[in-house]
Amino acid sequence: MRLFKRLLILISFVTAMKTQAQDTAVNTWFNWQQTTPLPDSDGFAGVCAGVSNGALLVAGGSNFPGNGRPWNNGVKSWHKTIYALDKPGGVWKAAGELPVSTGYGVALTCNEGVLYIGGADATQHYASALLLQYRNGKVQIAHLPDMPSSLAYACGAIVHNTVYIAGGAAAPGSATVNTLYSIDLSLPAAERKWQVLPALPASSRMLAMAGTSEQDFYVMGGVHLNAAGTREYLQDVWRYTPGKGWLRMADLPQVLAAAPSPAFNAGQSHLLLFGGDDGANAAKVADLKDNHPGFSNKVVAYNTLTNTWSVTGNMPVHIQADAAVNPHASTYAPVTTPLVVWNGNAVIAGGEARPAVRSNRVLVAAPAQPPGKFGWADWLVIALYFVAVAGISFYVTKNTGGTTGDFFLGGQKIPWWAAGLSIFGSKLSALTFIAIPAKAYATDWVYLMNNVMIVAVAPIVTLFYLPYFRKLKITSVYQYLQIRFNPTVKLLGSFTFVIFQLSRLGVVIYLPALVLSTVTGVPIFACILVTTLITTAYSMAGGIEAVVWTEVMQVFVLLGGALVSILFIHQHTHGGLQAMLKEAGEQDKFRVANLGWSMSQPVLWVVIIGSFLTNLVTYTSDQVVVQRYLTTATEKEARRSIYTNAIMVIPATILFFGVGTALWFYFRHHPAQLNPHGRTDDVFPWFISQELPAGLSGLVIAGLFAATMSTISSSMNAIATVVTTDFYKPFRKQATDRQCLLFAKKLTMFLGIIGCGIAVYLVYLQNTSIWDQYLKIIGLFGGCLAGMFAAGIFFPRINSKGILLGFITGCAGLYFVQRSSSIHFFLYPLFAVAGCLFWGYLFSLLFPEKNKQSPAAATAATLVNP
Repeated sequence: MRLFKRLLILISFVTAMKTQAQDTAVNTWFNWQQTTPLPDSDGFAGVCAGVSNGALLVAGGSNFPGNGRPWNNGVKSWHKTIYALDKPGGVWKAAGELPVSTGYGVALTCNEGVLYIGGADATQHYASALLLQYRNGKVQIAHLPDMPSSLAYACGAIVHNTVYIAGGAAAPGSATVNTLYSIDLSLPAAERKWQVLPALPASSRMLAMAGTSEQDFYVMGGVHLNAAGTREYLQDVWRYTPGKGWLRMADLPQVLAAAPSPAFNAGQSHLLLFGGDDGANAAKVADLKDNHPGFSNKVVAYNTLTNTWSVTGNMPVHIQADAAVNPHASTYAPVTTPLVVWNGNAVIAGGEARPAVRSNRVLVAAPAQPPGKFGWADWLVIALYFVAVAGISFYVTKNTGGTTGDFFLGGQKIPWWAAGLSIFGSKLSALTFIAIPAKAYATDWVYLMNNVMIVAVAPIVTLFYLPYFRKLKITSVYQYLQIRFNPTVKLLGSFTFVIFQLSRLGVVIYLPALVLSTVTGVPIFACILVTTLITTAYSMAGGIEAVVWTEVMQVFVLLGGALVSILFIHQHTHGGLQAMLKEAGEQDKFRVANLGWSMSQPVLWVVIIGSFLTNLVTYTSDQVVVQRYLTTATEKEARRSIYTNAIMVIPATILFFGVGTALWFYFRHHPAQLNPHGRTDDVFPWFISQELPAGLSGLVIAGLFAATMSTISSSMNAIATVVTTDFYKPFRKQATDRQCLLFAKKLTMFLGIIGCGIAVYLVYLQNTSIWDQYLKIIGLFGGCLAGMFAAGIFFPRINSKGILLGFITGCAGLYFVQRSSSIHFFLYPLFAVAGCLFWGYLFSLLFPEKNKQSPAAATAATLVNP
């Protein structure tokens, strides 16, 4: 307890100066520019704007020509010309006309073009729905079904090809409405029709802002207008989820209406609103006239995961001294115009600069990332970590024997506790270090069971698998398949493992390097090269013993980094961990089970069965893990190493899930500190780089290095072991042990080069989706590989032909399940193992093997009849 208190005091002292700086810092999340202004110098408000075939379209709208104003008898003019801008900085050109002069409809960009729904002119509102498509310099217009009623000043957005339109007013001067309509664009054109959905259970409104996140549709703020013409500015926010209905969310920071809509989707969990009318001068328009200062220029962000709002910056506003008589020389934050995403940037074309004054400016907001805050103290901590790695590697290498037994199994002299920590460290990859906190931050603790089920798997491994792996004195776990079946089965198992690990090696180098580069500011190529070079060096020099002992140290660095993060959050949030437990509990962030019988959702039974089999796959057929518990001196010590890992997993899993929940709590109370452009998976690295003080950031990043290097070294040594034992030795029977050792070391170096090369390729690819799909296909074989081991241990009647055909058929069946069903991925191991066993047994009955020696010595039957 005394040590804990001292650690808290140290963290408080180290963070005091940085926290003060953070409180006053303003992040710049966008680089603001302007592109070619609209061709009408008077500008437009209420335009239709969107993107079709890569071109920005702006159509219709209204203005007051020649500096006319309502208070000097100016007359509002309505327009129907469609302008197109082929590229930023290009020239606007007329590309067509709307059917009528109109403005203030809902403009949305869809896959087919630009939708323009509803709208108004001086005498009426419209129910029409138009599709504008830009082709060969001209805009073609198609008609969708009319809405159930006329609407203008409504808001809308598209969620997975479904268009939602909310609120608005049905006629000039009429009261606002709270209707919600939708139309599904994924249907054939002849089948499309509008649906009337449950109305917004709140004040009717117009000039509201819309937004989307995953399957949800948001309605934010707006203006309530009653039949008497009285306006009320609104602050409430509502979320509509199909099948669940409406739910009120956190209110806007202030009343707000008419901001460019729909909201800009930043990152994976933020909705951004640029400017808007906060009603501050709504009652003074007649008095202010041309001295009106314009509307709000604040940029506000909503985090859909923490349900919080924050002010994240300001739009560029430059009001000149002569703005009253020459407003177009000034830059205002416009309202009543759509927000368009063009080339990844937020584009605001035209709009109302101030009452009765339109803008012809086209503002472009390009997302920007602030620089990292990695300092010399952080580099010092990381340097000390690498010195520790080098020291351990040097010491172990100096005392390592010169045989393959030493290189692959550490001479079977690794202490049980070190082997157990090594198993734990090898499975706690850098992806886990990042992904588990991100999952808990974004959702809850339902996936906790995925790790904890090792407690149920450990007894099965120690009772049924471990005795045979030890008794048969194998080095590669796939040698068991040769003893139980035949060499072909062994080679299939070994080849499957090697291909998967080799493919995965580049990914586990690339993704952490991407994070490290972002956090530290070091070029990603340098991160890849340094991490791979150091890991390859100690893996090649010291073999499994160097890998194990560096992993022991790395485990403590990993856990220490996670613990420091939680303690920091405890010190820098009001109420600390006690408040976090209370608030997170109220928001159901600690939920560990979803009840139900669905096969497509992570309900309790799916998670339990899937997690059990996933762990069974890992601890019975993965050389990376099995090799660890073969490095101990006796079966008893191997058993203790497995249980050591199982015991370690529980508090460590709780710790990392706790980090995720603590991050949710921290950014819920410091929403402006979170990067709105970041992915959910980036939340922990972002916290490390931007929130933790100097030195502590380095410690946690050292933990990320540790997780990365542990995964790389484990894979390289396991691949070298399997290739040397299962391929090199059998095909070079005259090779001496010395030659095998040299081959394994050269192969380790070659694996480092290959892994580094794949990681560099992924940098240039800049999109891992193809690689992800490849890994998914390769990963299909993992469950079936475990099925081969289960067949060997528990089913004496399954023979070599049967298991080969069962493996192939099982993989094909799982591929079909994955591609053609919505079954949750947690159940993939169930289909893999069960399919391999079922088909293996069936084919063994169809193709019996005669004159074959009984494999009983390698099956669980010997436990009963030794």
